[in-house]
Amino acid sequence: MRAFFIFTYMDQFVVYVLFSKQSGKTYTGMTTDLITRFHFHNAKSNKGFTIRYRPWIVIHVEFFLEKSVAAKREKELKTGKGRDWIRQHIIPLYKY
Repeated sequence: MRAFFIFTYMDQFVVYVLFSKQSGKTYTGMTTDLITRFHFHNAKSNKGFTIRYRPWIVIHVEFFLEKSVAAKREKELKTGKGRDWIRQHIIPLYKY
């Protein structure tokens, strides 16, 4: 299952999960501009966690109108239960 999305402007908060097929690692974050943020994770950043496991693909996104709700969801996905949910329900769709 593959999907390609183009967003020209987002006035919502986006919680996203990135996946590195080469390492099997995931990264969860929050932004208001997914395209720019994704570009930074894959090409622009020169430090941090994501530089070590490039290239990344976006495997999951959730949209929120309120920053506080998005931040809460991001925090949930970063817990053990959230990481387990990602491993059980999201990653299998992208490992082939």
